[in-house]
Amino acid sequence: MSESNITQALVTSLRAEIAGLAVGDRLPSARDLVRRHGVSPVTVTRAFALLAAEGAVVTRPGSGTFVAARRSSRDGSADGVADTSWQTVVLADRTMPAPSEGELLGPPASGAITMAGGYLHRSLQPTKALAAALARAARRPDAWDRAPTAGLAPLRAIFARQAGGDVGAGDVLITSGGQSALSMAFRAIAAPGSPILVESPTYPGALVAARAAGLRPVPVPLDADGIRPDLLADAFATTGARLLYCQPTFHNPTGAVLSPERRRQVVDVARAAGAFLVEDDFARHLGHGAPVPRALVADDRDGTVVHVTSLTKPASPSLRIGAVVARGPVMERLRAMRRVDDFFIARPLQEAAVELLSAPAWERHLRALANALRERCAALVTALAREVPGWLPGQLPAGGLHLWVRMSAGHDHAAVEAARARGVVISAGREYFAAEAPGDYLRLGFAATADLGELAEGARRLGA
Repeated sequence: MSESNITQALVTSLRAEIAGLAVGDRLPSARDLVRRHGVSPVTVTRAFALLAAEGAVVTRPGSGTFVAARRSSRDGSADGVADTSWQTVVLADRTMPAPSEGELLGPPASGAITMAGGYLHRSLQPTKALAAALARAARRPDAWDRAPTAGLAPLRAIFARQAGGDVGAGDVLITSGGQSALSMAFRAIAAPGSPILVESPTYPGALVAARAAGLRPVPVPLDADGIRPDLLADAFATTGARLLYCQPTFHNPTGAVLSPERRRQVVDVARAAGAFLVEDDFARHLGHGAPVPRALVADDRDGTVVHVTSLTKPASPSLRIGAVVARGPVMERLRAMRRVDDFFIARPLQEAAVELLSAPAWERHLRALANALRERCAALVTALAREVPGWLPGQLPAGGLHLWVRMSAGHDHAAVEAARARGVVISAGREYFAAEAPGDYLRLGFAATADLGELAEGARRLGA
């Protein structure tokens, strides 16, 4: 009898045996089957592999082979629901961060007014300029060629000029948006289990990225002038952290701008601690008309600052183009991670970004956007003063997309649910804190609504 026939005969015998067992029962060991059927260990291994492929058994190294959940050929399981419980053991304690409150509440109802989220409404996006840039990029003869790992040289040069100082194109790595850049930077700099200092409050996406990298966020309070250097120095000394994440310009969610005297102090404190400072400069193009401070990286010559920026906020959420600016070994590590993660960013999108940023329409868009954001911010403050005077922010932001409002104790979650019931989506403040929040807050956005009329209607509903 051929080896294949011997294997098939053993499979048939085991199928009959499995039919009389319950799910989870252990099958005889390979040694028992060799002795009972007079076959070789290789034959037993092949038989178990065939049965596993059929979904009849599951093999657990070191434990044995067990009867799997019964499956039908029509829907994959006896009751129509796939059994993925085995994954719990494999994934062990490698948990991902919990979803935000907005995700737990589900998608907004049709017709709801969105005063949450962090992207521009379509009416504020440079859609015509984006379409023209994409069309011009598509006509390039090399548009579908492989892009360099670090990104297209012209695009890197543009981001270098935006960063300022003596930053050059060689210091820039193109990324797939800002969130990807943060994830790369956190994983490149800090080992799992390490602390990472963050402003309190801070951007929830940074907290998620840090925890997904196995880092432990440690909050450092801020005030109207940004993160407090005295408490930052204490945090470095207490935790031994070697990484700080901060948003010096138009901080999300408070809108604070790190004051001129503190900008130098914060970098000096990080350098003295032998730590990196990840500067999230996502809002550089979201000012409301006033001059925007220089990026921290522009005055950093020692490689302390790792600068992260993106085009998704001022342009479109689907323009997934960002950049990391770094110097020294950390940049080499980032480039190595790029080669492991995804090789390079899609060239057509990079070409489109070059076309967009090089066209006169981009500067016109930024000027119009600044005027529109300033107008919307003022309109929302006026509407809140009329409809919900207790919800006025402590300070008006000079840039960004949101107002940060302090609530009465214990009312933030109730306000979010009540607003949703009236067709308005807002964000509770608790998800912006790495630890216990010092109070109850709301984040109210003014850039995701269709127009000023919708903002006024949203405020009226909130007043209800």
